[in-house]
Amino acid sequence: FKAPLPLRQRYFRIQAGFTNRWQFPYGLSCDLLGTAQANKAFRVCLNETLKKIMTGREIAESMICCFSYILNVALECLGFLWELHRIYLFKSKTLSQLLISAKSKMKKITISLDVQDPEVTRIAFAIALKNLYKSEPEVEEGDVLGVLAAASVLQFPSLFQKCVSVMKSGICSANVCSYYCAACKYKQETLVTDCERWLEVNLVPQLSSQIHLRKLPQELLQKVLRSPRLFTFSEFHLLKTTLCWTYLQLNPRVQIIPSHETILMYFSSLPKRCSFLEREAGQRYITVFQSLRLHGITSSKHLEDLRQINFLPLPWLTQILSNHYHALENGGDMTLQRDFSTQAVRFGLLLKQEPRYHEEIISIYGFFFEIKAIRHEASAYSFYIQRVKQTDPALSFITAERSPVSLRQERDVKYEIKAQCLMDGKWREFSTDQVTQKFGVTKPSCKSQVLKARIPSIPVYVTYALLFRSS
Repeated sequence: FKAPLPLRQRYFRIQAGFTNRWQFPYGLSCDLLGTAQANKAFRVCLNETLKKIMTGREIAESMICCFSYILNVALECLGFLWELHRIYLFKSKTLSQLLISAKSKMKKITISLDVQDPEVTRIAFAIALKNLYKSEPEVEEGDVLGVLAAASVLQFPSLFQKCVSVMKSGICSANVCSYYCAACKYKQETLVTDCERWLEVNLVPQLSSQIHLRKLPQELLQKVLRSPRLFTFSEFHLLKTTLCWTYLQLNPRVQIIPSHETILMYFSSLPKRCSFLEREAGQRYITVFQSLRLHGITSSKHLEDLRQINFLPLPWLTQILSNHYHALENGGDMTLQRDFSTQAVRFGLLLKQEPRYHEEIISIYGFFFEIKAIRHEASAYSFYIQRVKQTDPALSFITAERSPVSLRQERDVKYEIKAQCLMDGKWREFSTDQVTQKFGVTKPSCKSQVLKARIPSIPVYVTYALLFRSS
């Protein structure tokens, strides 16, 4: 018994359209009858009988259905030929202008677009073209920079604004620098502001410990360092961050964030004939370090490290040590620092989910304070400063590290407590404003004004700024 061979596939015509037209479903080039009938159908589109019984909306939808199957525009761009439908191209001002200028009587028009922006890749351009066919634009965060560039080239407003919206909601350490550069390039002021605002509170807590710090433009770093809203744990943390940033600029091949000890060792290994900032390679960074409040670095260990690495010019170090000497000699009076907004010494606490109680002891010119933050319930917080006696057991470790101790019972302090958080997509600030108070060592004079706030979201960035006025 011989098994029958399978039947050879036959091509059956199918009915197409509203009239008695028949064509093969496979679009064979030899199907002259089907091709002719299809072309005629596209030209005629709807007959008069159907127009009379159909509503206007149905006519429009039917016309779109008929014409949408015609790939009647060929776009030459990025070394590729993109087959498109003319009816969808008018969302793009660039493509519509090219169509108008083509003035071709042929059924299929070929237009070309020269793209000079290196950010526009084939994938990004394809995503932008795909969005011409969508009622609402869709963009993935991983593609947003290239699609933004493509939307700009195509002059596709709805897609462009969608990209900006995605960028605003997704700012993080990995992309804040590239988003900022793109915002400046395309003059998106609100996005520029959002990137700057993110950096003001996250430069030290997040970006300082990630390799993405290398991409931070120098002018942006300087602007953030001079911002009155800048958050830091201490002035020394800002110095560490700027030293790390400088190291990464000088060593572009480094792929992981270096430790602080590695950075100190690197600068210590350089020739000693002059300080790093006085060298030709270091002079460009002088303005960055002029933006720091170096007088707020009071730890003897940190000052000794600065001296050994030979980074700052000798007159700078001399001025810092001279300020400390005069302040200690005059009972803590910071006679050379009078502008609170630019010279107050800052400390900070970063509040997350747990614990509910945050505190840290700080020391300035022999005076000890405890900065506190307490979460009472789901969204109620209290922030304040409290002076600590020099005999408090908690100070034993600090005083053991060659920290000076002042025996003065009272100290005039100008201070401000400020809390910042992101609420409903907008940054909010709560502040005591600038307050002057005489701190004693017993209650109630040992405690500052309490800043109370209801903050439903975390994290919360709390800054305590202090300046010792002349007595």
